[in-house]
Amino acid sequence: MATRDELRNVAIIAHVDHGKTTLVDAMLRQAGAFHEREVIVDRVLDSMDLEREKGITILAKQAAFHFGDRRLNIVDTPGHADFGGEVERALAMVDGAMLLVDAAEGPRPQTRFVLRKAFEAGLPVVTVVNKVDRPDARIAEVVDETLELFLELEAGDAQFDVPFLFGSAREGWLQLAQPAGTVTGRPAGSSLAPLVDALFDHLPAPAYTEGAPLQALVTNLDASPYLGRLAVCRVVEGTLRRGQTLAWCRRDGTIERAKCVEMLAAEGLERVPVEEARAGELVSVAGIPEITVGETLADPADPKALPVLHVDEPSIAMTIGVNSSPLAGREGSKLTARLLKGRLDAEVLGNVAIRVLPTERSDTFEVQGRGELALAVLVELMRREGFELTVGKPEVLTKTIDGRVYEPVERLSIEVPEEHLGALTQMLAKRKARVERIIHHGTGWVGLEHLVPARGLIGIRSEMLTQTRGTAQVHHAFEAYEPWAGEIRTRTAGSMVADRKGVTTPFALANLAERGTLFVGPGEEVYEGMVVGENSRADEMDVNPTKEKKLTNMRSSTSDELVRLPPWRKLTLEQALEQADETECVEVTPGVVRLRKVVLSQADRSRDRGRERRAAQA
Repeated sequence: MATRDELRNVAIIAHVDHGKTTLVDAMLRQAGAFHEREVIVDRVLDSMDLEREKGITILAKQAAFHFGDRRLNIVDTPGHADFGGEVERALAMVDGAMLLVDAAEGPRPQTRFVLRKAFEAGLPVVTVVNKVDRPDARIAEVVDETLELFLELEAGDAQFDVPFLFGSAREGWLQLAQPAGTVTGRPAGSSLAPLVDALFDHLPAPAYTEGAPLQALVTNLDASPYLGRLAVCRVVEGTLRRGQTLAWCRRDGTIERAKCVEMLAAEGLERVPVEEARAGELVSVAGIPEITVGETLADPADPKALPVLHVDEPSIAMTIGVNSSPLAGREGSKLTARLLKGRLDAEVLGNVAIRVLPTERSDTFEVQGRGELALAVLVELMRREGFELTVGKPEVLTKTIDGRVYEPVERLSIEVPEEHLGALTQMLAKRKARVERIIHHGTGWVGLEHLVPARGLIGIRSEMLTQTRGTAQVHHAFEAYEPWAGEIRTRTAGSMVADRKGVTTPFALANLAERGTLFVGPGEEVYEGMVVGENSRADEMDVNPTKEKKLTNMRSSTSDELVRLPPWRKLTLEQALEQADETECVEVTPGVVRLRKVVLSQADRSRDRGRERRAAQA
């Protein structure tokens, strides 16, 4: 097969915060992709506000630059397993990958997840040991750990001939020689040129068949205010030209006529119009408003569809509906079921890891995804767009195989100080966790690996941070489906539920603070059925957070000037989803996150509990 020797398409694989986006920044700077007077923003590929706030990559994005006569397309991939749909799409666009490993932390659990996907796709990987200038860097040990990871993931023999590079992405230098001692500062005359040379020497060039008809795989979607929907394609065979008539091979097997109205290619961080794109190039095609990920653009005279992109099955589901609380409609601008359905349908078109199903109610939909974080990010984005939502508790998706119920099991990896090991092990045992490995680092920290049912991980993060005083580092990735493990009680505390509508008072909250942890402060509006705190006992408790102190003739003139309230816990969206049990849901508005009961009326909830109690006795 013929090859494009001047071109390389490369994905960056790394754990969260190991420096992949910083490395792309440095490569773009040294390639002259920024204008002389351009204001340069750190972490240019983190274009979403949510990505900058969380410090993670959510959407796979692309940048391209010229290094001499050579052209390099860089695809930045998410490091979190919950965004695996984006990972698989990015790997379908490239011919090789670059693995970034922190010189102190070494390969981490999310590195394992994405790297496994790369090896399954048969991609060779160039490894970069980043942050060698950290004072706690342990370069030799990290190299050994990385090679052990390659063996565990069954990397091909040729993978072990690919060299390691060492350096600092923040300082903008890499070298092939392993530093012998402590690294300080940037070596004289150093740059990222060794990395570019290694990518072109050890990663394959895009291959194609001479004279083959056009085939272009749609790997991503984008939008332009002027051109509408853009299909981001990898040209696999042939040549794609602007204005060309195409055969659009759809997911359902049908073939329709379409036209390439406009074609754009990446140049630095911008997209520029191009007349044609040959095999191996990554381009964006406009003019096909309903095209979606995984479909093929082909030659009308000989239309041949490429294999549809495969992604792992969703393992978590939750319901998303319009806001039905008594305080609905006060903050958001998008309140109807029609707008909600349109937004979810638009998300499905661009996100292959998300599925949306109808429910019995016309204003509520079931959304399935890869993990709690992926679903929480979707809700957070919709909240910022002006939606008011009612979000149900996340639940796992099961399968029935040969008459038995199977559930998803996750590989949970934890780094924790040794003094918290006992409490953590006891907590995980209640969630049906099986110990796979315990590693004592000799520095006072212990590494744990467990296999845990996915439903046992719902709500685990906040409890684990409480048990370990905020020191635990937690990561998990999907492992396999296993038989149902039995009942798991993930929450032992009850709820304090407001029994009336009104405004909270310091006097009432001071009394309630003695019974548990508060979620609201003084002067906040509440309604019947809203959860205002966590009860220290397992029972649900109906309370009056709006009660005022009655005045008496015996009151001292200074006795009520100061009420000392303990700090209340303001729930974030992720914390509220973890806190909710089967009878609760989360009210999400642009300004507030509230926890509430599904059934708001105190009388109706009491009647339901009585009915359940009688059924259990019978």
